[in-house]
Amino acid sequence: MDEPAQFQEFARLATEQRNPRTFDLDTLEIPELLQRISAEDHTVPAAVAAELPHIARAVELVVASFRRGGRLIYAGAGTSGRLGVLDASECPPTFGSDPKMVQGVMAGGYGALVRSVEGAEDRADEGERAMIERGVGPNDTVIGLAASRRTPFVVGAIGKARELGARTGYVTCTPRAEFALEVDVAICPVVGPEVLMGSTRMKSGTAQKLVLNMITTAAFVRMGKAYENMMVDLMATSEKLVERSRRTVMTVTGVDYAEAARAIDAAGRSVKTAIVMVKLGCTRAEAEARLVRAGGFVRGALEATP
Repeated sequence: MDEPAQFQEFARLATEQRNPRTFDLDTLEIPELLQRISAEDHTVPAAVAAELPHIARAVELVVASFRRGGRLIYAGAGTSGRLGVLDASECPPTFGSDPKMVQGVMAGGYGALVRSVEGAEDRADEGERAMIERGVGPNDTVIGLAASRRTPFVVGAIGKARELGARTGYVTCTPRAEFALEVDVAICPVVGPEVLMGSTRMKSGTAQKLVLNMITTAAFVRMGKAYENMMVDLMATSEKLVERSRRTVMTVTGVDYAEAARAIDAAGRSVKTAIVMVKLGCTRAEAEARLVRAGGFVRGALEATP
């Protein structure tokens, strides 16, 4: 029987090749097995660094969406989809962002986060439907996540998002020369064959995690969510975050623990407002007005004339 075209396409994928450095994987003792995995993992940062100009373009699109009141929506399946949902879920506690600003859409729904849903990634129509259900439009940026590039759910979602007027991006470990989808930006960290053939939860997943960290962190920094290298818009939803809020105010202003706690309370639990109040010796209303005029940037609020 001749090999079908679909099989031939699958066999050619960069993510489905055998790694010549691990042909003897099943013969290795644990220490050497771990050394091989670690050696392969060390190649990932360089692959991501080579894509920085394209990652920067993605950040520009996301910032533009945020400034228009739009959203960043990830669409993925399997490991890639889980990474998108993870990145989205971490933005509100880290940056104090509205949970709607960054969303993760997963093939098979949220149940697929903890258990594989057979065939979900092969349903392009469900990817399209997910974009419609979320009301994707011109203010949004939608980024597809698929290590192999070809995942039908993701391809369908990106095609529909583009049709609905959204800006689109794609994060894949397929070489750029093999990427033929129409998107505004493609990010292609080529990490090479996995230690275990086809196990894209390994190097490919690590590369995608690094890229997503960069996109949201850089975008929110450009939205005024950081002062120097500190999170100043975090939500104090846990004991750790309450203490981090107080330590941030102490670090920036030089006040002691008790004064930092009082300042945050007086600022309506806003670390940004507390910093401006303490640094400038002003009222909450004046601090808030300064932050509004500075577009939410603490540095601008502190440096601006009254």
